[in-house]
Amino acid sequence: MRSPEESADERWLDEHAGPLVRPYVMTRGRILPIRGRFDLISLIVTVQPVPMSELGFGPEHLAIVDLCRDLLSVAEIAGRLDLPVGTVRVLLGDLLDRGFIAVEEPQPEVNMSDDAMYEAVLDGLRAL
Repeated sequence: MRSPEESADERWLDEHAGPLVRPYVMTRGRILPIRGRFDLISLIVTVQPVPMSELGFGPEHLAIVDLCRDLLSVAEIAGRLDLPVGTVRVLLGDLLDRGFIAVEEPQPEVNMSDDAMYEAVLDGLRAL
């Protein structure tokens, strides 16, 4: 039984999983972004501020727009906001859909069709 001193927030926590309801509410039950694909290393930047008259965004959306004035990865955003990555991806999809952020996919450093790269990987594995 819970003591009367416990706050309402503590009732919605699971000692193993953490917050149970809040991410679900933030995303309105969605588990996939409505637009965009966001890898952990995808870079996000704000392209325009959210006007005060804009409806449908929660404080987490606004925090993302504020954080991403400088380029940040999806993983960094999730870490700084202390939110699950899946939740951040859904929120980013909302912002991308309405034109408030842009996504930059990092360029691969290696040409994946280059046979020399595969040979180098095999040589490295053999050396182990």
